[in-house]
Amino acid sequence: MQRITGILLAAGSGTRFGGNKLLASLDNGVAVGVQSVRQLRSVLEEVVVVIRPADADLQRLLAGESVILVPCPRAHEGMGASLACGIAAAHAADAWLIALADMPYISTPTLQQLAGALQAGRELVAPVYSGQRGHPVGFSSDYRTELLALPKTGGARSVLTRYENRITLVATNDPGILHDIDEQSDLPSPATS
Repeated sequence: MQRITGILLAAGSGTRFGGNKLLASLDNGVAVGVQSVRQLRSVLEEVVVVIRPADADLQRLLAGESVILVPCPRAHEGMGASLACGIAAAHAADAWLIALADMPYISTPTLQQLAGALQAGRELVAPVYSGQRGHPVGFSSDYRTELLALPKTGGARSVLTRYENRITLVATNDPGILHDIDEQSDLPSPATS
């Protein structure tokens, strides 16, 4: 049985949002970051959450969520640096499912499909909805060295581009794989009474 670890990247600054978007509430009253953690934890036993060292509010919010919190001193350098921190913290895994904390709408069945593909020995996996590739993405440990040496910006895109012919695309009917929260307008509107 493959040991698959979820890595949730939650160390962004939320500049376009105008504050810490991961603390913002969704229409169910749950914070964006917490919902993203719970979705990943619904499928994977071990989840590493990479956060900014000074993000005490998010750290406090996630303290009871049964995850491994990894403050990344290089988070300010970009997504590649944050991902390398997460991979280093979960170096013993056979594969990683890498999700973004500002994408709380990814469905459990989608996560199960992606984890299942990794469990079946696929090297690289990514979901597709309506012809568009989305998140999260999965990597086998064959890519450990490259993920640890990622450029500061751009995340794992360079690895996916280099090995595009090895990616197993998982078709879904899940628009959540494309829906991130970057601005206030990306949040659901408050219910009107």
